[in-house]
Amino acid sequence: MAVVIVDPEAPDFTRHYTNLADPRLGAEAIACSDDFFAEMSRMLSPDEPVFIPGKYDAHGKWMDGWESRRKREPGNDWCVVRLARAARIAGVDIDTRHFTGNYPPGASLEACFCKAGDPAADAVWTPLLPTVALQGNAHHYHAISSDAAWTHMRLSIYPDGGIARLRVYGRPATAHAPGSEIDLAAAINGAWVIATNNEHFGRAATLLLPGRGVNMGDGWETRRRREPGNDWCVIALAAPGIIERVEVDTAHFKGNYPDACSLQAACMTGGTEQTLITQSMFWPELLAPQKLQMDAVMGFDNLAKLSAVTHVRFNIYPDGGVSRLRLFGKVVGE
Repeated sequence: MAVVIVDPEAPDFTRHYTNLADPRLGAEAIACSDDFFAEMSRMLSPDEPVFIPGKYDAHGKWMDGWESRRKREPGNDWCVVRLARAARIAGVDIDTRHFTGNYPPGASLEACFCKAGDPAADAVWTPLLPTVALQGNAHHYHAISSDAAWTHMRLSIYPDGGIARLRVYGRPATAHAPGSEIDLAAAINGAWVIATNNEHFGRAATLLLPGRGVNMGDGWETRRRREPGNDWCVIALAAPGIIERVEVDTAHFKGNYPDACSLQAACMTGGTEQTLITQSMFWPELLAPQKLQMDAVMGFDNLAKLSAVTHVRFNIYPDGGVSRLRLFGKVVGE
């Protein structure tokens, strides 16, 4: 069972924003100048990069990321990524883990907005991150200051080499019309996890991903609780709305699913992470504690009649793993 590795140096935007370069949300690496040694799609993998000693393929040493061949002429290599949604970007992580003698000395980022399709040859690219120095086997976090919405990113490396992962953190820029029915807890719609008390074996943010979990590692899982109480996470909804139906999916969790779950909800404006955590203990109950089953999708519509809410607290009793949480309802207004 894998343990979640948290970089203590990671800035707040990696926790408070969604990675819009995640292929599970629909992001895709669509073009690059060269990916001779390692194909560009690996750079967007949601998994932590790994190094496998002794693993080679037809082109040489297998690397977990995007890697171009050694450049023997002027210029530099680049890769274009289509984001999962048009988004406002808060920060990026250019990750060179496991690339040591083959990492690029520098990189830059540009962005563009396409109303439909992918950028044409004459697309206008706007600089988001000027050329920055890179080190081998390291994260490179950079905050982005831009209020515009972007659909595509172009990562340029100077002159060549390998990038293990590219993460692009932001908020989807899609507006939700009042009265529309959506999954208010979907990351692709703009929901995000504000805080959780524990995510030892799996990140709480995976609760908000589309589809069902592919394995037990693709879900939120807490450590075994050895003291009184229960585990929880606080979620900011994609838009203010009235929740009408709840789905809790424990896919692949069998000997470690929670015994029960409940939801509290409230309409909040402003507040810090810590104030929301504290206040959430006293939010009205939306869903009373309900028994859960292993490896199953369970639907609940016996909800309290609350007005529009913006945040929920998802409680599990006492601990365990949940793959996905869906909160279907109507948008009231943003």
